[in-house]
Order: sequence, then structure tokens, then C-alpha cells
Amino acid sequence: MLNDPLPLIEPPTSEPTLGALLQNPLQPHTPTPGLPILPTATSTPEVYVVDNAPILYYAQAADSLRVVAVRFGVKPEEISAPEPINETGFINPGQLLIIPRRLTNTTSSRQIIPDSEVVYSPSAVNFDTVGYANQTGGYLASFREWHKSTGDKSGAEVVERVALENSINPRLLLALLEFHSHWVYGSPESPNQKEYPLGWVNLRDKGLYNQLVWTVNQLSIGYYAYREGRLTDIRFSDGVKIRLAPDLNAGTAALQYYFAQLYDSAEWLAALDPETGFPVLHALMFGDPWERARQVEPLYPPGIVQPPLILPFGRNWTWSYTGGPHGAWEHEGAYAALDFAPGAAESGCVETQTWAVAAADGLVVRTGPGLVVVDLDGDGHEQTGWVLVYLHLAEKERIQAGTWVSTGEPLGHPSCEGGVSTGTHLHIARKFNGEWVPADGPLPFNLGGWIAHNGPMAYKGTLTRGDVTLEACTCSNYKTFITRTDSDP
Repeated sequence: MLNDPLPLIEPPTSEPTLGALLQNPLQPHTPTPGLPILPTATSTPEVYVVDNAPILYYAQAADSLRVVAVRFGVKPEEISAPEPINETGFINPGQLLIIPRRLTNTTSSRQIIPDSEVVYSPSAVNFDTVGYANQTGGYLASFREWHKSTGDKSGAEVVERVALENSINPRLLLALLEFHSHWVYGSPESPNQKEYPLGWVNLRDKGLYNQLVWTVNQLSIGYYAYREGRLTDIRFSDGVKIRLAPDLNAGTAALQYYFAQLYDSAEWLAALDPETGFPVLHALMFGDPWERARQVEPLYPPGIVQPPLILPFGRNWTWSYTGGPHGAWEHEGAYAALDFAPGAAESGCVETQTWAVAAADGLVVRTGPGLVVVDLDGDGHEQTGWVLVYLHLAEKERIQAGTWVSTGEPLGHPSCEGGVSTGTHLHIARKFNGEWVPADGPLPFNLGGWIAHNGPMAYKGTLTRGDVTLEACTCSNYKTFITRTDSDP
């Protein structure tokens, strides 16, 4: 069974229900030129209804027995099925599970957005963020922002950058920008909408890029923490807490969590109203998301396996396992990354001649400050198939985009470049069909037979091969040492 990466959030006890809070809901989204007018709410959104009959639940992509049990508030052994259940791997999408009904006072079970519209999935491969912004002609089309790492960029280029780095669908980010501040089809109507275009008013997060980074962090927490069983409740700005419906898809959980960070419970209900709120605006801007989803989901198909991967460094040089499962890009979200540091005579950010190497064959599709992205299916798209992301590789002698690499070929030297780092190391993470793949779980990171497991918190954890277990630690003691020998793949 899986290890919990974080203590589970306890279910609500005597919190007030949403039904008691449906007073003075948020006014419907204000229309902007070029978009149809959203309908006015005429009824109260549904609330999850509880009876005593067992729940007949059809498994979704990426469901596992432990996570389903956590969501439904039962023990794994209490779940039954007509067909045998995979106890450690993914449950086949569509498999019927029979689950005792234990929960009350949950969010609505209605799914409002597909997973593939939250992550940067195959359905967005050919989406042109810059072209869309130019076509709509709103404030975003003329806005520009300067950053030290990228220089002067258009607003749409900033959106595309954040979407790609965090693997969040750019359509979703554009729709949220329009919903909160009319940046896409119109213009901001207040100083706050101009400086805080995604509604999060915090001086530290002022400006388009910072607002987008905050937003993708919240979406990623909601999506992956729900997917991994680390999130069961949401709490609104007014202090009300409620249990997430156990049969949501991860995409819907992401939006429910995100809007809860901004709104009180009544405003949250209005924002997510499937007849008048954000889901309607998203569909008006980009068409039916469920139709696109039918072409690409499930993002994790039945029978998915990780391709063979080697330890991502050269042979016969001792490295340390310094970081167990933790955030893939930003600190929050999917615990999809592992860290390794080469042996060195001194600590800190020091230059090294050791090489990080390709863990598998693939095409280098993107490089940047500290970054190398390798597409294992070679089609040139990060949104499809298996992708490996390497971070903190020095610019000096780093491989160039467009290069085909074979397993074991050098990619670059580990360093502190590319993000915040206190010491020279390599950060590696996996994606499949645009979704970050947790380092521990039904599809654990397997590097030459070394299997990753979560610890009690981010960056803790172990690597195990046979009867040998390494404990992640920045202390670089013998319990962390790992060497790719001549007998290793």
C-alpha cells in the first residue's frame, strides 16, 4: 500500500452547512464586449444528498484503492467489487466499486470541467495562446511585462510560459483572467483588476506573472492533492469548511479548491454554478470542453507502465539522494520530483564536472535557465506521452533543444541555476499526457530498480532496491549515498 505524503485533513465535524449560507450570492459574471451574456441564476446549486444505501462508484482514471478509500471515508477492505480490485496499482477506469455510504455535507458531485482542461493535455497541443489573445483584442493583447529571466514578453507569452512550466492548460488560465478582470475580451475596470488580474490581492503577488504563478499553485494543489488522497476538505475565506465530494474528478476538485481560496461559501457557489458561473464562461470562450475531453481521456489509459529509466547520472561517481517526493515545478502541487546531488568537497552552490545524463532515449524539446525537457516519444510535444523534466543544469555545456539523446548521454552539469537552490543538485520529474506523475503511488518512480516512496512530508522519503533503503536528506551521509555502477542499467 502507498505511504501518505502528508497527514490527511480530518473531515468536518460541526461546521455550518452550505445550505445555510445561500444568502446574497455573488452577482453573475459581468459581460464584456465580444462575449455572449451569461444567464442569470434561477435556482440553488445541488447539494450532495445522503441516504443509507451503498454507493455504486465507477472508477475514474488514476484511481487507486487507497485513495478511493480516503475520499469516501472508509477503509480499503470495506470496498468490494464484482471483479477483483487492483490493490496497489491503478484501478481500471469504469470498474464498478461498491462502497459504504459514510459521508454527509459534501460539495456537489457534479463534474464541471474535465481533467484534460486543467492540465496541459493533448487536447491543447495546437492551441495558440498568443494568437487567441490577438484575435480577441482585449487588454491582454497589448500588455507587456519584463522579467529578468525572459526579458520583455507580451501578456499572452507570459500566460503560455506559466502554462507550459507548470503544465496547466492555457485555456483555463485565459478563462480565469477574463472571469476575474476582463483582460482577454475587454479591459480591467479598476486598479485592483489591473494589478491583481486573478483576484488574489497580495502585494507579494502583484502583476500578471505573479498572479498566474499563485493561481497555478492553487489549481495544482487542488488537482494533485485530491488525486493523491492528500486533500479531502476545503475551507472558505469565511472559515466554513466542507468535505469534497468523493466522486469528483480531479479537474473539478482543482476548481473547487481554487475558488475557495478567493471566496466565501456563497460567492464560491455562484462562481461554480454550472448554469451561470465560470463553467459557462469557459465554454463560451472555447467551446464544449467535454467534447475535447472525449478525444483524449483518460489521460492515464488502462495498463499504463513507466518506460525503463536509469539513474540520471554517470557511472561510478557517488551521489546523494537529497530530496524525496516533492513539488514538480513550484513547491506545491504534485509530489512528482526527486533530487540528487553529486559528491563534492564542499557544500553549497559549487561548480562540478560530473554529468547528469538522459534516463531514457528522447528528443530535447525545451531548454531554459537550468532546464532540460526530454520527450520520450519524440513527437516534439510535451503534452503527449512520457516526458522527463530536469532542473538545475548549468548553462555551460548544457545540451541544446532539438537534440536526440540516447540513454546515458550527458545532458549537463548539476548546479544551482534555474529556481531557488541552496546547493548543487539535480531535480528530475515525470509527466504523462501533460499530467505530473507522482513519484510515489500506483506508478512510482523507478530508476534502475530504485523505487521512490513518500515520507511524512515533502522532500522526505526513501529509495528502495531489494533489501537496501536510502533515506532522503541534504546531510549527505552514508544513508543517502547512491552509485550507478557498471552492473547497473
